[in-house]
Amino acid sequence: MQFQQLAYFVAVARTRHFTRAAELSRVAQPSLSKQIRSLERELGAPLFSRARGNITLTPAGEALLPLAQRILTDLETAKREVAELAGVRRGRVRLGATPSLCAGLLADVLADFHQRFPGIELHVEESGSRDLIRNLGRGELDLALIILPLHSSDPDFSTTPILRENLVVASSATRPSPNRRASIRITELQGRPLVMFRRGYDVREATIRACRAAGFEPRLAVEGGEMDAVLRFVEAGLGLAVVPSMVLRNRPGLRGTPLSRPRLLRTVALARRKDVEPSHAADAFRRHLNDYLLAMSPEDLGPDLEVLLTSVGTPPRPDDRPTLS
Repeated sequence: MQFQQLAYFVAVARTRHFTRAAELSRVAQPSLSKQIRSLERELGAPLFSRARGNITLTPAGEALLPLAQRILTDLETAKREVAELAGVRRGRVRLGATPSLCAGLLADVLADFHQRFPGIELHVEESGSRDLIRNLGRGELDLALIILPLHSSDPDFSTTPILRENLVVASSATRPSPNRRASIRITELQGRPLVMFRRGYDVREATIRACRAAGFEPRLAVEGGEMDAVLRFVEAGLGLAVVPSMVLRNRPGLRGTPLSRPRLLRTVALARRKDVEPSHAADAFRRHLNDYLLAMSPEDLGPDLEVLLTSVGTPPRPDDRPTLS
């Protein structure tokens, strides 16, 4: 039994006409009839009744039809999936990500992706959201993990919110907690030495904005650091820092104290250009990232991280508000 024979059988069953089925199958009618007769001999039963020019299914044909349709559907699905895998067996993904994401979640996602698609080259650019959007617009990146809201007014960017995260106050684990309580208010940072990121970090702007909204200017002990430097300065006891919760994972020298209401939240989104069709490799990474996030358990996420995807490739729920506030 051959797949082509089943395809010819299904075509005749649908059209109830050998000549019309041959035309739809783009094969000569004698060849189609020969293949049908061969299939009938192999099965040991006629599949069609050809009385007086009317083509109808025999009981054997009625029994075979749903099975043949299922086999052909499975074959098409297999062909499509193999073609997709073949398309991403080689390639390159140029991914931009903010420093907090590089220091937190991204390493595990990339390791998992590389294990599944070892032939795809990964190029990662670490920078602030504004720089990443600029480079995405220039065609220097395929995808970018950024913080919303988007500061560019360019309508050619598509952004899919994927994570919402609480910002926390980081302090040295070797020293007393900032206020010896389970949470801390933004007003309690007044007069406390803060370690501040360099300009261009979204979390820097959010921290300064929150302090001013609370009626005070932040007191900066150290200013201008990158992510790793800020965390190391805090660990050394130079001051406190408002940071994304995920960067404190695997950092036993640091303590994270949640901010009490009003909380500081940030939304992470995957951005791409609307006017450029993503490569097979880039689309494979997008799907892999979604799968990875959706598979994370509540224990993996912790209390300060929430996945906004409801299913692979879908936008966030209607009540999600992609703002940093």
